[in-house]
Amino acid sequence: MTRNTVETRIDVAIDLDGSGRAEIATGIGFLDHMLHALARHSLIDIKLRAEGDLQVDAHHTTEDCGIVLGQALRQALSEKRGIQRYGHAVVPMDEALAEAAIDLSGRPFLVWQVTFPHSRLGEMDTELFEEFFRAFAMNAGLALHMVLRHGHNAHHIAEACFKAAARALREAVQLDGRMPDTVPSTKGVLEA
Repeated sequence: MTRNTVETRIDVAIDLDGSGRAEIATGIGFLDHMLHALARHSLIDIKLRAEGDLQVDAHHTTEDCGIVLGQALRQALSEKRGIQRYGHAVVPMDEALAEAAIDLSGRPFLVWQVTFPHSRLGEMDTELFEEFFRAFAMNAGLALHMVLRHGHNAHHIAEACFKAAARALREAVQLDGRMPDTVPSTKGVLEA
C-alpha cells in the first residue's frame, strides 16, 4: 500500500504469515525501533518506508504510518475468515507493565490509558504514540484497549505498549484450527 500526500509518502508491505522480519525507515529513530518491535513480536513481516515533513515535526509521519499500516492489515485480513479475532497480552518491560486487548471486529475504537512521565522521548513527542495507535486502530477496523498498569521510564512504557499490542495482534490474526473457514462472528461478517 502507498499513501502519498503533501505531508508524507508512506509505502508499506506486510505478510501476516511472516516471521517478524522488519525493514523500517521512517526518519524517526525511536519510531523505527518501536515498529521493529511490533513486527518481531507480532510475527508479521513489515516493510515500511516513510518520507515526511520532519522539518515541521514527527506528527504527520507517525500518524500516517499508523494509517497505512492499519489499511494494509485490513486489506490482508480480507473477510477475516478463520482467524481467532481476539487477542490479549500483558507485557513487562523492566518496571513498566502494559496490557493490550484487541478485537478485529471491523468497529474501530481506541481506549488509551497510558501516561508518560516526560513529554519527549528522543525526537518524538510522547503524545504521538497515542496518535499512532489511534490511526492504526481506525484504519485497521479494530478495537484496541491499551492500559499502562505501572511504569515510570518513558522508553520502557512505550516499548511495553508496542510489544503488548504486537503480542495481542499476533494472537488475534492467528488461524483458528477449530473453525478454519468460518468468520468468527454471530453475524457472519466482521465489518462496521
